[in-house]
Amino acid sequence: MPPTISVTDRPLEKTRADAVVVGVGKGPGGLLPTPGAEAVDRLLGGRLMGALADLGAKGAEDEVTRVASLGQGPFPVVAVAGLGAPRPGGGYTAEAVRRAAGAASRALSGRASVVTLLAAVGGTPDDQRLHAVGEGSLLGSYEFTAYKSDLDGRSAPPREFTVVVPDAGAAKAALERARAVADAVSLVRDLVNTPPNDLYPAELAARGAAAGKQAGLAVEVLDEAALAAGGYGGVLAVGGGSARGPRLLRMAYSGKRPRTRVALVGKGITFDSGGLSIKPAANMHHMTSDMAGAAAVIATACLVARLGLPVELTATVPIAENLPSGTAYRPADVVTFRNGKKAEITNTDAEGRVVLADALARAAEDSPDVILETSTLTGAQLVALGSRTAGVMGSDDMRDAVVAASARSGEAMWAMPMPAELRRGIDSPIADFVNANADRMGGMLVGAHFLAEFVPAGLPWAHIDIAGPAYNTGAPWGYTPKGGTGVPVRTLLATIEDLAAAS
Repeated sequence: MPPTISVTDRPLEKTRADAVVVGVGKGPGGLLPTPGAEAVDRLLGGRLMGALADLGAKGAEDEVTRVASLGQGPFPVVAVAGLGAPRPGGGYTAEAVRRAAGAASRALSGRASVVTLLAAVGGTPDDQRLHAVGEGSLLGSYEFTAYKSDLDGRSAPPREFTVVVPDAGAAKAALERARAVADAVSLVRDLVNTPPNDLYPAELAARGAAAGKQAGLAVEVLDEAALAAGGYGGVLAVGGGSARGPRLLRMAYSGKRPRTRVALVGKGITFDSGGLSIKPAANMHHMTSDMAGAAAVIATACLVARLGLPVELTATVPIAENLPSGTAYRPADVVTFRNGKKAEITNTDAEGRVVLADALARAAEDSPDVILETSTLTGAQLVALGSRTAGVMGSDDMRDAVVAASARSGEAMWAMPMPAELRRGIDSPIADFVNANADRMGGMLVGAHFLAEFVPAGLPWAHIDIAGPAYNTGAPWGYTPKGGTGVPVRTLLATIEDLAAAS
């Protein structure tokens, strides 16, 4: 069961829990207390801040210092989470609060119930800060235990969070939204973390369809025969090397009095060996995450329905397993896509754009107002922007709208150009284009040029390359665990909400 989250406006001394969380900032002269930290300090007889100094606390981001209350409060442990340096005008960003809440959740394994005072780090809590506290607390407590054979005696993350606020009634809506978002992100993490022997194309399609039906969406799953009848040459080509055939998942939602039509597209490669252009063995196991874009689109579609947003939404999810075999597609093959365009295959490891081509062409047939696509598309994204920052390309207006939404959601993204001269990198002597540029220069941007061939002229669209941010191969940080992260669900949601508000 997922952890619970609630609010209270009871006095701190009457609120019992296994731990209490407060925040402190990092100042040039030492720790910067927040109202929550000051309240706990008073409850402990003025000894908290001195104890933190003695323990070497700096108030830095991702720092959590635990202090025993020694019976001086209705909680045995105080977890003091660093917020980093305040903004120049004072106060802390919502993302700093979100990360502090997540870091505290990770540091409090073994403590079942937690009271948090992080909502008051900058005065009276607003919805944005409440949402950040809720998201960070819930996402920081995430764990994936489906394949653990012995869970007895482990130190489990907190299962109950209570947020202290001045007015509990006014805070409930923000935390209900945080609960919905955390559930969607956790769904993505669960799907990404499920190993490919259990999450093959038909299974991912089935799980996505089940989640969609539960959310009230109309769903459709196309098998090999339906894909062939529909002209989905790219999906069939990539999936042809596996004994477990490809699928295409379609989901649809229509809110009350919809203001805009949004199409979502996400890459669903349940495992990517590179096909005949096989990848090196080192780190190939990370390719269990190559369906993260599909998982994010499935979860976002369900989240939009759960929140009842006033939009019409379709989700198109191409799903395949890219393996080498006697039936695998080959370098030098020419693939014909749903919209009739043809690509010469020069690298079977550039398979994501091959399945997305069909999906984008199908999504465009619904005449949406905008297309939002996300995929673990290129290693070049990691080279250019590192493991935490996604690259966003597409039409200038939509690209910038997505980046603006990401800044509010806390998912780092950067606007990238699509220089016209790079389009020549996919010219083919025998087909409309090749699927991979030979010189590898600007690979992330060239990948976007390939996708642009399947977006009708004048249609606003954005491509979010999450090759690095979708899967954390390093140590946990903030509210981000090792493994699947759930990026970019929160940005997709924020973008869709912005589109609805502007229409």
